Amino acid sequence: MTAEAPIAPAVSHGRLIPVTVHFDDLDALGLLHNARYPLMVERAWTELWNEHGVRFDGDWEAAGDACNAVRELRISYEAPVTRPGTYAVHLWLERLGTTGLTYGFRFCSADGTETYAQGTRVLVRLDATTMRPAPWSETFRAAGRALLRPAD
Repeated sequence: MTAEAPIAPAVSHGRLIPVTVHFDDLDALGLLHNARYPLMVERAWTELWNEHGVRFDGDWEAAGDACNAVRELRISYEAPVTRPGTYAVHLWLERLGTTGLTYGFRFCSADGTETYAQGTRVLVRLDATTMRPAPWSETFRAAGRALLRPAD
């Protein structure tokens, strides 16, 4: 008898990245602290972009597309997370511009069926020397296009 690999949850667009909520992520009321949601979303994005070779290793000049800054973050909390365990972050791109992008996210159950929080974040790619907007690389743009949410 062989064990079958678990079936990965399906999403219609973007990617579902597993995340773990630990006991110390909960606040005094036993709820996932509101500041932990964006942190876990950031960790999920970091994991996803690392798969595409986009990473920061301490040198901003060499960072390329990882040299970016947050322009805006919006988040709404839909339902409380009340226990540690495995959850997921559903990630996708809403818009991919020349120097900026808007990504959407949902902090959700591991299978993607229940949403606890959702939002968007706007990033701007920066030139490491001038700290002014700079274009995303074509490699980054190709990976990003695969994450774009289809038009409704």
